[in-house]
Amino acid sequence: MTEATAGTRYRSPRAIAWARRRASWSSSWGIFRKQRSGIAGVIILAFFIVVALVSPLIWPASDLDVSQATGPILAPPSWAYPLGTDYLGRSVLTLICWGARVSLIVGLAATAISMVIGTLVGIASGHYKGLIGAGLERLTDWFLVIPFLPLAVVLATILGPTLQNVIVVIGITSWPGTARIVRAQTLSVGARPYLERAKALGAGDWHQMRRHVLPNVMPLVLANTTLTVAVAILSETTLAFLGLGPSDKVSWGSILEDVFQNAGISQGAWWWLLPPGLCVVLVVLAFTLVGRALEVVVDPRMRER
Repeated sequence: MTEATAGTRYRSPRAIAWARRRASWSSSWGIFRKQRSGIAGVIILAFFIVVALVSPLIWPASDLDVSQATGPILAPPSWAYPLGTDYLGRSVLTLICWGARVSLIVGLAATAISMVIGTLVGIASGHYKGLIGAGLERLTDWFLVIPFLPLAVVLATILGPTLQNVIVVIGITSWPGTARIVRAQTLSVGARPYLERAKALGAGDWHQMRRHVLPNVMPLVLANTTLTVAVAILSETTLAFLGLGPSDKVSWGSILEDVFQNAGISQGAWWWLLPPGLCVVLVVLAFTLVGRALEVVVDPRMRER
């Protein structure tokens, strides 16, 4: 064998690892592509993301200013106002498009916080034995026992109705479910032979969790993320409807709050009520469809069924 042939046949461990990852991602995409509901969810999400990104380019922020509203009050849909106007004469279509930005930002940012906390607590509570593992497990149980909405309302009231505080409140109250799922998977990984070999070779706890446990729980975390985003968006809508959302931002929940506070239902302003409600339903449905499709990708038993 010549040196050139040997050089072409030899591949570094890192190159082999990347090749396996590419093959895994390609296989996962092939499975996901066959899930029509998941593809439908991706299309719906892509539509709302595009709307959120292009809203400032089409409708300036001044259109949201109450002092600059020039439209008729509670006007039904027309060519000038495709979704009608609200009680201040602002275009409901403009409010919906700008509200998509806040609702998606809160949903994604709060989910990121929830996933990080839930993954860290779940891995640590499943990996460590004794006082640390038991303490983290009791902490998770404590958050699971407390009703989510009252806890979120109390924290939002204490911290104040700002966008950052709403994100933090939803993030730190929605992680226990993820921690419980990750802990169960961590216990399963801990019983596998390769982790026992790593311990025998002197690998520390941090190395075991980072190199062996985390890669095995990440597919489950990613599948659970899409479902958590849906919960976070519903939570933001609920807090905004209760008057605990950011007062200086327009979101779908704040639009619904304005409808309720200003008797939009009794006045028959259906064009003011239905669009934000339908947007919430569609986005939550889209994330749920994507999450279910990802569960099929990571769970071979669901593919068999």
